[in-house]
Order: sequence, then structure tokens, then C-alpha cells
Amino acid sequence: MDAAALRKYCLSLTGAYEDFPFGPESSVFKVRAGGAGRPAKMFALTALASDPLMISLKCEPELALQLRAAHPEISGAWHMNKTHWNQLDLTGNLEDELVMNLVEDSYDLVVASLPRRDREALAWKGLAES
Repeated sequence: MDAAALRKYCLSLTGAYEDFPFGPESSVFKVRAGGAGRPAKMFALTALASDPLMISLKCEPELALQLRAAHPEISGAWHMNKTHWNQLDLTGNLEDELVMNLVEDSYDLVVASLPRRDREALAWKGLAES
């Protein structure tokens, strides 16, 4: 997955927007329902111009460990809580579908933590049942 496709996919999620709180080189993708006064939470962090392209995504702790064991391109996210955040190396070994699924999982985990009225405003369907 290249940087343009990654950015487009992150922004395609309902209520998602791009922010630059750490400077112009770091894209932070957040989700917010409603106006500017509503809470916003980060679901992805990446430097889209970096080589190699990497993205940090929120993940359930048990799944995070399983993904790290199964894919050498997935590790604990640098400068993040490694229990809850994975870093993906997008140099081409991870399938685009897996990357998109993990972005969506991160988004879902973050939306699940928003207040009920914000989840409803996003018309969020909830976390997928296992």
C-alpha cells in the first residue's frame, strides 16, 4: 500500500480527518462526530513521506501479540503504548487487505470509546462479533 492509498483509506472512514499536532511531517488520523467542540481521538499515526512507510494503529492487546508473532513487519509502535499500539512496515510484504482491516479495527476501537451520542452520530454499527 502506498502513502496516497493509505491516506485516502483513512479519510474514507466516517468522521475521520487528518491533523498535524506533531508537525507537518506526521499525519494523525482522528475521528470526531459532530462539531469542533466534540471529542476527537487518534486511530492512526504515520509520516506519509517517510521511507519506509510505517503506520501506527490501535489494536486489542491479545491480537497485537498474535500479529507481531505472525508478521515480522508488525511490531510494537515506537513512542506509543506497545500493549495497545502496533506499528506496520508497509514496504510491500503486508497485503493491502490486511492493512485496511487493521486500520478499520483501530478506528472501531477508538469509536467504541467515544460517548454514545457520538457513536450514534457516526451511525457506527459496533465492533464485529468474533
